[in-house]
Amino acid sequence: MTFSTEGRWSRRSTLAMLVSGATSSFSMAQAGRVGPYPFRLGVASGEPLSDGFVIWTRLSVDPADPRGGLPRAPYTVKWEIATDERFTAVTRSGEAIAHPELGHSVHVEIEGLPSGRPWWYRFILDGHSSATGRARTTVPAGMPVRQLRLASVGCQHFEQGYYTAYRHLAQEDDLDFVFHSGDYIYEMTPNEQVRNARGGFTPVVRLHSGDALFSLDDYRLRYAQYRSDPDLQAAHAAAPWFGSFDDHEVANNWAADLDQVGTPSDVFLLRRASAFQAFYEHLPLRRTSLPRNGSIAMFRRAMFGDLLQAHFLDTRQFRSDQPCGDKVKPLCADIENPDATILGTAEEAWLAEGLQPGRARWNLLAQQVMMMDLDRRTDDIAPVPLLNMDAWTAYRAPRQRLLDHIHAAGLGNVVVLTGDEHQAYAGEIRLNGGTSDSPIIAHEFVGTSISTAGDGSDLRPGAAEILSRNPHCRMINDQRGYLLCTITPESWTSEFKVLDYVSRPGSPIHTRVRFVVEADQPGLTTSEA
Repeated sequence: MTFSTEGRWSRRSTLAMLVSGATSSFSMAQAGRVGPYPFRLGVASGEPLSDGFVIWTRLSVDPADPRGGLPRAPYTVKWEIATDERFTAVTRSGEAIAHPELGHSVHVEIEGLPSGRPWWYRFILDGHSSATGRARTTVPAGMPVRQLRLASVGCQHFEQGYYTAYRHLAQEDDLDFVFHSGDYIYEMTPNEQVRNARGGFTPVVRLHSGDALFSLDDYRLRYAQYRSDPDLQAAHAAAPWFGSFDDHEVANNWAADLDQVGTPSDVFLLRRASAFQAFYEHLPLRRTSLPRNGSIAMFRRAMFGDLLQAHFLDTRQFRSDQPCGDKVKPLCADIENPDATILGTAEEAWLAEGLQPGRARWNLLAQQVMMMDLDRRTDDIAPVPLLNMDAWTAYRAPRQRLLDHIHAAGLGNVVVLTGDEHQAYAGEIRLNGGTSDSPIIAHEFVGTSISTAGDGSDLRPGAAEILSRNPHCRMINDQRGYLLCTITPESWTSEFKVLDYVSRPGSPIHTRVRFVVEADQPGLTTSEA
């Protein structure tokens, strides 16, 4: 895996050990005994490499307390890595410091393991053992890989539905990784009613604790509430994750140093810094993503043998302000602004450098907001297309630069995984716009939400009209669930897994539709499940 150079700093030994959990240079007394069970927020792994991965936990005996019910003192936590889930063969073990400055979170970067196989891990503190998690090392770059299986998830509004999808996800066989596209938490006040796309309000099935989020304590409490959910914990324990943020981890539709309500930038950046720290504290991220000077390094790349090169993008932190006043608006001249950016200069150059032929059979762009064109008109009254000004289609110049680069490089087999929409979509991204007959540059699969927008239905009102206007868009679905992808040298198969309901626990899950992209043959084929 490679990481962005933006936001790096010298690796002074003290800082490196603070974040990684190494203890060799510390002489710290544990702050007494914890008493109650301290692993109430579960465990997680993430950011896999060919010789290791990150394992995570955050100590908490009381998730309703911003300090987790613990004193402001460090704790020494033991960790173990084994070749089996019963830990009869422990391969690695050690100790990590859970620092109060990082909310007693622990991020241990495991190295030196054999590649291409599953591993099991756990944490131990004061006689308490955590749940067991399952991680997996990747196959080294360039080595043959016959199959990968991944899931794409996102948008998990706690109030609007139960996390039944995660319970099913935890039961999927042999996932190589899970990509979370963002909106891991929602920053709203309890029972904050926002009109949904169907013209009503989504019923609240369980309440947020706390208030609207601004301070570090606010964000910590909200993450702790979400991470207390047993279905979410099960999904984290089942496979390694690559986590990304979108907007609600900070504030709705934020862009760089701007929010939607006109808060002065220097004030908003204080809120953003708190949000970034809490995000880091609750996801299995590497030390390269430790927030520094109010920013966080999140765009990075991972290789899976000769089969997949995955590029994980950040489409929030460096983008210019949304054009035309944001939200869904009629097409306007500002979307053609040549100076607009959605990735920022450094990330755009980093992505272009990585998108070169010969590195892997497939290239994945794992990111947040829809890339393909979509005219959202549902009737013939509006004279010009309606566009989501928060998506790539409203940032025409940077999107065209990306598509031109892919086309000029002769890079085939590009797949985009996206979240944000609270619906599922499948479509083709064409060089000169969705309705043109120009070459297909990539295929996009937009995963629906885990719970945001409530139960849903097969189609929202107006969806059939949107499909008829956008022939490159092959499917829209308004149920909750996740996206399951199986990748081989010959094909990429995406299954849209959907639930009947999320307003109460226990929904069954089924495959709504499967799409297949044949290698080196642009275009989607489909089969109903």
